[in-house]
Amino acid sequence: MRWPGYLRAPHESKPTAIGLWTTATDPLGRCELVPELIAAAIYPGQAATDLVIDHLLMLADSGFLTIYEEQGSEWIALRRPLRVDARLASSDAPEPPREPSRTFAAVGGAGARARERVQVESAERESEWARWRAEQERGPRRPKRPLLLDAPPIGCPDHPHGRFEDCGPCGTARRQHDKFIAQERYTQQMTEYEQGAEWPDETF
Repeated sequence: MRWPGYLRAPHESKPTAIGLWTTATDPLGRCELVPELIAAAIYPGQAATDLVIDHLLMLADSGFLTIYEEQGSEWIALRRPLRVDARLASSDAPEPPREPSRTFAAVGGAGARARERVQVESAERESEWARWRAEQERGPRRPKRPLLLDAPPIGCPDHPHGRFEDCGPCGTARRQHDKFIAQERYTQQMTEYEQGAEWPDETF
């Protein structure tokens, strides 16, 4: 695992690199470049085709593998396959050329589709955030009138002479005080609302 081509590869692509070493390629480290088949070999049961495409691009950039075209098909060859007995090793894949690795249609086309999908998803998320920001940046909302202000008159049968007038012993004075505070707060909120509605674009 100390080979530079592997060490230079992004960490996220290394599980795919190990899968190419151990599962997806022949004893000489070669296989046809079919992303769906490579994904099924390395990540069975998972929808990992786009992931494998991205990793193949990363591994080609790091020098871990070579992508080449021969016999009308696209292939990959590991720059350093696992050590095998040369007398037993064989491969049906064509010999890779000595030219630098290139990105061919199977990877490039699928990679473009993956990037396009990511861009669409990012645009959708940005649109949702824009709607949220617009809602938050709207002018002040009309405050809700406190229920206390609409409560029935305060009084109790225990008032002197059975009258329903305000008096200290039953706590009416305190309730009148609470009502006054609620009224004043509501007035302040309405004042702020009216000011915001009158000058919605004013900045401070």
